[in-house]
Amino acid sequence: QVQLEESGGGLVQAGGSLRLSCAASGHTDSTYAMGWFRQAPGKERDFVAAITTTNTYYADSVKGRFTIARDNAKNTVYLQMNSLKPEDTAVYYCAARNGEFRRSDWEYDYWGQGTQVTVSS
Repeated sequence: QVQLEESGGGLVQAGGSLRLSCAASGHTDSTYAMGWFRQAPGKERDFVAAITTTNTYYADSVKGRFTIARDNAKNTVYLQMNSLKPEDTAVYYCAARNGEFRRSDWEYDYWGQGTQVTVSS
């Protein structure tokens, strides 16, 4: 069993930056694929970024602005969000799966509770 806990969300002005953290506990494995998803009001949960032992992946909407990284020693995954836009406003979720990269949320086994990111215009 793996537990995930996000932190770092908040209110920021357009053009600003936030860094989200996802701390993992339990039976963690550095080979897990780790992903970030987000869900805005009235919309489906969308893929944002993911990281495996070999690659990183980004949604087109965040390429060049967001960076995903992991610190295996701390069992933590980060999402550095720069040049934030109002359309980035959403609840951001950390997720993990025991396997290779997948884009769909239903492929992930473990989820955090989410952290709110609000970008003002």
